[in-house]
Amino acid sequence: MAVYTEIADDELACFIAGYDIGSVLSLKGIAEGVENTNYLLVTDAGPHILTLYEKRVDANDLPFFVGLMEHLAARGIICPQPVRNREGHALGTLAGRPAAIVTFLQGMWVRRPRTEHCLAVGGALAKLHIAGEGFELTRRNALTVDDWRPLFDRASARADEVQQGLAAEIAAELDILEACWPSDLPHGVIHADLFPDNVFFLHDELSGLIDFYFACNDFLAYDVAVCLNAWCFEPDGSLNVTKARALLNGYQKIRPFTAAELQALPLLARGSALRFLLTRLYDWLNVPPGALVAPKDPLEYWKKLRFHRSVKDVSAYGLSL
Repeated sequence: MAVYTEIADDELACFIAGYDIGSVLSLKGIAEGVENTNYLLVTDAGPHILTLYEKRVDANDLPFFVGLMEHLAARGIICPQPVRNREGHALGTLAGRPAAIVTFLQGMWVRRPRTEHCLAVGGALAKLHIAGEGFELTRRNALTVDDWRPLFDRASARADEVQQGLAAEIAAELDILEACWPSDLPHGVIHADLFPDNVFFLHDELSGLIDFYFACNDFLAYDVAVCLNAWCFEPDGSLNVTKARALLNGYQKIRPFTAAELQALPLLARGSALRFLLTRLYDWLNVPPGALVAPKDPLEYWKKLRFHRSVKDVSAYGLSL
């Protein structure tokens, strides 16, 4: 989430007039995140989230995102619901961008996740994977192993501005991951970006999942690896094994891992760390002028990647072999 595109008052009023949600009372930009422009929109009907999809989002993917949220909600996953206009459409155009309004979820994201939060997230992710079964639309993961080198090529010339020698180390890591990446793990709909700021808690109970705009079809265990990186490391870059164990146990109580998934998990975590290192590196070097956005430190994920390089098996994450 971020604010890249400003909205003129008359444009907003014209857009909202097509919905049965009353008049606009306030509109406030949300600066967190990096992908789309998001606003907290308050109307006579209450709060909503207004999203403008920026250039890095393929407009052809939007029906997948909208349909997935509706599919998951129908199967008990608490997530934002697209608000359809009077013509029955969930997608429109605002300020020259594809745009949608979704329902507002109560709760807050936790800045310092505790073990119980990690346990809840693991269970919620497993439920999401099960609920995603039967969703008819598909979307290729646009940020999987085959896409990392082209992304790196767009930042490699300046990578050493962030840390000396970073470009060579990333290139060597890509060689390893491209050669060793698995091909036959259980597959389905994944969130692909379930960071703490995309999970809401209310009175310490998980109250909803948001931001499905990286969702796609890929290995289910890769989604778990993303969460390990996002939830289970301390600010100093060390893995909190207690949190990792809680997250993995929360997941496997709902959806047990296969033996192949457990064997592949260290490599998937390594790949996940590289994926976020690369997108953060690109964004760090390419902040649009005037954007209300705070780029995130790519070296946080370089430290995590280095940890995963040392892992031999899932016992490093707190699970028994």
